[in-house]
Amino acid sequence: MNQALRILLILFTGCGLLTCSITPLSSDPKQTDVVCLWGEQKFNLCKYDSHEKMVEALLAEMTLDEKIGQMTQSVWHNGVSPEVIRQEAIGAIIHTEGPVPGDLADDWVRKFEEFQWQALQTRLGIPLLIGVDAIHGQNTFEGAVIFPHNIGMAATRNLSLIQRAAEITAIETAGTGFNWTFSPCIAMPQHEHWGRVYEGFTEDRDLTIAAVSASVRGHQGESLAARHTVAATAKHYIADGATQGGIEGGDAVMSDQTMRELYLPPYARAVEDGVAAIMAGFNSYNGVNMHQNGYLVNEVLKGELGFQGVVLTDWNGGLRFGPAHTVINAGIDMAMQPGNHEEFMADLKSSVLDKTVAISRIDDAVRRILRLKFKLGLFADPFAKTEFSALVGSHDHRAVARQAVRESLVLLKSENSMLPLKPEDRIAVVGTHGNNSGLQSGGWTIHWQGQKDNYRGATTIVDGIRAVAPQTEYAEAGCYEGMAAEKVVAVVGEEPYAEFKGDTDQLFLNEAQSQIVQHCKALGKQVAVVLISGRVLAIEPELNLSDAFIAAWLPGSEGAGVADFLFATDGFRPTGKSPYAWPRGVEDLPLTQQDDRALFKFGSGLQSF
Repeated sequence: MNQALRILLILFTGCGLLTCSITPLSSDPKQTDVVCLWGEQKFNLCKYDSHEKMVEALLAEMTLDEKIGQMTQSVWHNGVSPEVIRQEAIGAIIHTEGPVPGDLADDWVRKFEEFQWQALQTRLGIPLLIGVDAIHGQNTFEGAVIFPHNIGMAATRNLSLIQRAAEITAIETAGTGFNWTFSPCIAMPQHEHWGRVYEGFTEDRDLTIAAVSASVRGHQGESLAARHTVAATAKHYIADGATQGGIEGGDAVMSDQTMRELYLPPYARAVEDGVAAIMAGFNSYNGVNMHQNGYLVNEVLKGELGFQGVVLTDWNGGLRFGPAHTVINAGIDMAMQPGNHEEFMADLKSSVLDKTVAISRIDDAVRRILRLKFKLGLFADPFAKTEFSALVGSHDHRAVARQAVRESLVLLKSENSMLPLKPEDRIAVVGTHGNNSGLQSGGWTIHWQGQKDNYRGATTIVDGIRAVAPQTEYAEAGCYEGMAAEKVVAVVGEEPYAEFKGDTDQLFLNEAQSQIVQHCKALGKQVAVVLISGRVLAIEPELNLSDAFIAAWLPGSEGAGVADFLFATDGFRPTGKSPYAWPRGVEDLPLTQQDDRALFKFGSGLQSF
């Protein structure tokens, strides 16, 4: 079926009985082919007048295998074919690191619709949830707009911009075939040693609360059933950014009072704003793993906060910490099982049959999953929103991301009339990060661990600068004897990483990066350092050598936003404020926000050049 030509007409609302599509056979709209499909469904939901009644009716009709299938999520390219979806009635798939459906958004839509069609051929025709880690734009699709990571978005302090970025992410996510994203991360990281610092907005509770609210509203809009929205997921419940030593999946040791005062309020706001799902963390809380923490999931999240959405595991969480029943009895509703879904389903079924897991717990989980599918409008219109495919990576979307970049940059030092740059200045950009969109974007960009080369559609920092000052030189290795430039923009920083691979004690620029700054200064150049990093680092040596110093975080695909900042384009002045306190030395970490030992305190950032 030609996706570009198909006009999907749904001849019912809210009930899974019959879907008819009218496909134009030519440019003449009178020449059409009518196809009616909804699998072998023999169960009519049309007689029920509310989604809740439909959920209960479906639940009463389902077999145990069908219920467990709904509680299972697997990776589409890892042992799960469209036929497997039909045969085992699996309720959700995800896209992650591995093969991609193709180069075009249409390729992705077609691939995921193959899976959706097969879900509709099951006995009850229950549609699929199709999820992706779209955490700073639809970052798994090369050609999508990549926004600054959340650490940079928080630096803007612009909640309307955070919401708009989430709206665009939802549109581009929907336009590539998905209806669910595992975002936003509201970790409130407390240790720079943690490899996921950049995924959280800030170490500050109140700013996190405001940012998560803006993000959830942006992704989900006024209604999940709207065509331009996707289901959001707050993660990773709870205190994943507060583990001892900043270790990924470590233990967060604290009093119940501290948890309730600092780490629970952002989740309470997400629940209040109607977030569709919450993902459990790999971390433990006072020695009890969060995937098995019935107190925090069942009693606090579902009980005290009244969360009615779906609680899901992280990667392989249904079996990673022991038998499936330990996770499901703790309140987890859906297990993300990458290629081992059969093992999870068999293990859970055995636990139900021997009454280790009560059927009432299974029914509660499936009820939540079905409710989400109805809220998303999947029973009325299960297919991809193809009208958004052409908007993926669009100019208007990139303009918003460019604004986010320039507002996210934090000016920590500005002396000697280094900034703003002028088009007529003799300028050089140095450092590998200056002409590499992969390096400037960090982890979770095209690939799980990011990439170290350019990707389609992105603008590098030197490209952005050359658009203003065409004679700008680029010297990847750094300054050299006889270099004509008087002003040098040294773009230095970390290489991409994600999750545990970013856990480190090396929280400073490596020798090669530091030498770039030192050598340029030794040659008598004026130097503006643009730091690309997913966290604050010990930067005092490079700061002291520089004439200007900018924390650029991980700006994403729109490097021209850095140029807008450096040249004060259209009268722009710095607005970014640091979402973290900066250390003088690594030994000072972790810092409190207003710690007297800090090189720069939380909220620092010059507001003029």
